[in-house]
Amino acid sequence: MSRIDENKEFIPVRIAVLTVSDTRQLSEDRSGDTLVARITEAGHHLADRKIVQDERDMISAQLRDWIADKEIDVIISTGGTGLTGRDVTVEAHRDVYEKEIEAFATVFTIVSMNKIGTSAVQSRATGGVAGGTYLFALPGSPGACKDAWDEILKWQLDYRHRPCNFVEIFPRLDEHLRRK
Repeated sequence: MSRIDENKEFIPVRIAVLTVSDTRQLSEDRSGDTLVARITEAGHHLADRKIVQDERDMISAQLRDWIADKEIDVIISTGGTGLTGRDVTVEAHRDVYEKEIEAFATVFTIVSMNKIGTSAVQSRATGGVAGGTYLFALPGSPGACKDAWDEILKWQLDYRHRPCNFVEIFPRLDEHLRRK
């Protein structure tokens, strides 16, 4: 169950949206549009938005650029998480992760099972952390983006969410880099 502590102040985060596609342009990017609408409706800031081709090196290069940008707290990609030969987004994400958030994939699968049944087995959604930035790779359908945001990310990216959330541990994500 998701609970919001109304005694705490909402803290907006800066989120970049990356669509992975060989064929889409921004004007026809329904999945990216779905994420942008939900991000801004929740009170967060859209830090950047891009489309890159289904090329592992191009995806990981864009992720690294955004991880290095201190004005970006979270990266959400959409597309390229399936099983076909061109689906390399998960591998590109794992190229940059310092830590993988294994439970994100598990929870996303549970959410998907409730929506699309056993077809959920074909998704390889993933989440991780690198350079103090959260990264999430979602499937390329607007429905999957909606489900991931509405059922998981909306809550975990809200500082008021109890019993815990991703925002409250932002300051500690890169503490290992400060150790001597």
